[in-house]
Amino acid sequence: MNLNTINDIAAELFLALRNQQTIAPLTDKFPEININDAYQISRKFLSLREEQGEKIVGKKIGVTSSVVQEMLGVNQPDFGFLTNTMQVLNKSDFSIQGSLIQPRAEAEIAFILKDDLHGPGITKEDVIQATAKILPCFEIVDSRILDWNIKIQDTVADNASCGIFVLGEGECPPDKFSMNTLEVEVHKNGEFLSSGVGSAVQGHPAEAVAWLANTLGEYDIPLLKNEIILSGSLVPLEPAVPGDKFLMELKGVGTCEINFI
Repeated sequence: MNLNTINDIAAELFLALRNQQTIAPLTDKFPEININDAYQISRKFLSLREEQGEKIVGKKIGVTSSVVQEMLGVNQPDFGFLTNTMQVLNKSDFSIQGSLIQPRAEAEIAFILKDDLHGPGITKEDVIQATAKILPCFEIVDSRILDWNIKIQDTVADNASCGIFVLGEGECPPDKFSMNTLEVEVHKNGEFLSSGVGSAVQGHPAEAVAWLANTLGEYDIPLLKNEIILSGSLVPLEPAVPGDKFLMELKGVGTCEINFI
């Protein structure tokens, strides 16, 4: 895929984000698009946001569950970038209209780094050592692709379907618990919705972060001290509409809450 086409697609995604509109699947319009093309589009899409003043505050991992990977026909996760405008305060009343298109909530474990991580060669143990703390987090994914009709190239190009994220209250050192057995419980509108454990994310959330560090290392992009790293959902994605209230508890760590209006 040539550079002009990559830039044009990135501009189309950027316009869709700004206008809160969807576009047709990229893989329908450009059957030749591959993963590397998609990551180039994602980087250009990000640069357009940076030109508008957004600042990178972290990274996110997506497509971590086997069910989603099977749906998209891949055997590995993907990644996107978090910016300051994506972060929403815990317990906020957040208006979907004008901000999100077709949001879905994910309950995750967020990592806050105290040291840089630059792959390749990063291990789960390296991630734990480089992490200052973990805390509960909601990521609200949102696709600029019509009806979530995505293949892996679509979501990669669309910054891994990033929408917004919420860091909760309560935190602990990364070695206080065995993260693969940490349990999350999610409630929607006051009723139990779902539960999951850390092993749903690549067997261990720190393994997912190690994958991210090593994958980004191939592009000479480090994970940086103080960055926020979202490690992937422990539960199935849940659509959100105005009036929905989501609460998650990461057992022994803390809670996170967001209310949609």
